[in-house]
Amino acid sequence: MAPKKIIIDTDPGIDDILALLLALSSKPEELEVLLISLTFGNIEVKNCLRNVVSMFHILEREMQWRRDNGKPEGYGTLRAFRPVVAVGAEDPLEDQKMLADYFHGTDGLGGIHASVSPSSHSQHCVGASFDPAVDPEGIQPVQTGAVGDHSFIPSKLPAHKEILRALRANEPDTVTLVAVGPLTNLALAAAEDPETFLRVKEVVVMGGAINEPGNVTPVGEFNAYADAVAAARVFALTSPSPNSTLPITTSPLLPPYPENLSRQLTLRLFPLDITLRHNLSRGQFREAVTPLLAAGSPLAEWVDAFMGHTFRTLERLHPGHVGDAAELSMHDPVCVWYAMTSEDPKWAPSANSPEDIRIETQGQWSRGMCVIDRRSRHKIEGDEESSSDHGLWLSSRAGNRIMRMDASPAEATFGQIMIDRMFG
Repeated sequence: MAPKKIIIDTDPGIDDILALLLALSSKPEELEVLLISLTFGNIEVKNCLRNVVSMFHILEREMQWRRDNGKPEGYGTLRAFRPVVAVGAEDPLEDQKMLADYFHGTDGLGGIHASVSPSSHSQHCVGASFDPAVDPEGIQPVQTGAVGDHSFIPSKLPAHKEILRALRANEPDTVTLVAVGPLTNLALAAAEDPETFLRVKEVVVMGGAINEPGNVTPVGEFNAYADAVAAARVFALTSPSPNSTLPITTSPLLPPYPENLSRQLTLRLFPLDITLRHNLSRGQFREAVTPLLAAGSPLAEWVDAFMGHTFRTLERLHPGHVGDAAELSMHDPVCVWYAMTSEDPKWAPSANSPEDIRIETQGQWSRGMCVIDRRSRHKIEGDEESSSDHGLWLSSRAGNRIMRMDASPAEATFGQIMIDRMFG
């Protein structure tokens, strides 16, 4: 059976790096990562790029260390397929930029680049390989011998164009797009060529909060808050009438969608409601990594450096998260795990799915809020707004159609599954 094909749109970040490691640790018959597209979010996009290049360098060292010590190399999909890496949005479409460096550190990995430097070569690779002035037309692999030349292909195209290129190059309904950062790259791709964007099998989104509080405001989850306009535009493509839920905007880069699109987007939303139930404890991590540190694993050393920062930050921000019982929610890795195991019947959406979930873009206190209609009202036929239904919430031919995920096959054991995969 052919491997599943995925694109990961990400803002690495701590749990983003764990999500990438989970994906790349797959067997080649399980998964092919076509593209890693980078966006601002947790940190500035230039630091996201540095983290990804560093990760590939560490993985090369790790696989060599495993070979030298007679261990299985692991990371089969990385050895079989070289993903493209593309740099994308530096800023949100319209909102004021907000980063999450208060949690992830200014470099996204708890200051790791100041203490554990994978290689001075990696900085040269970042600067030279992704310089659009060198080759503005597209992809060029780095020269043999440079960091990462066995692991990834740097692209000169902006990430949203690279997303469209990957979707054109593959048959419709064969590529899953896993979006675990702000949705800016996706919104730009959809605005430029909505029909090509709709070739995607499904979009898996980590974002939003439905019945849980937000994590950056009382109602706002970070990814939805960081670019609410982008999220609202991507969500709108799930509607039979996408323009019925588009946010108000004056940007010429964000025109209305064509009236007669060929299909609706399938979007599976992983809000805080489900991701907060998938955790990795400090005790689980310590037990797994301690013998590997003693044995000299480069990957264990690298991950331990930024995870140590993470657990200390948890202790500072959240009372009760102390010692081995402290738990880090695996928001982004659980989305990758879904893409890898989506055929498992234990994955289940909410009973009300598909739901009309819309992202608030204008509110002073409610930016990024997932708005749903909690009224018990009869649906209204037609697509004309009435005095009793401002916003077309009751129309059977308007509103979004979001598959909100609510159950997984590995809620209690996911942290251990992820660690076992990463460290093999």
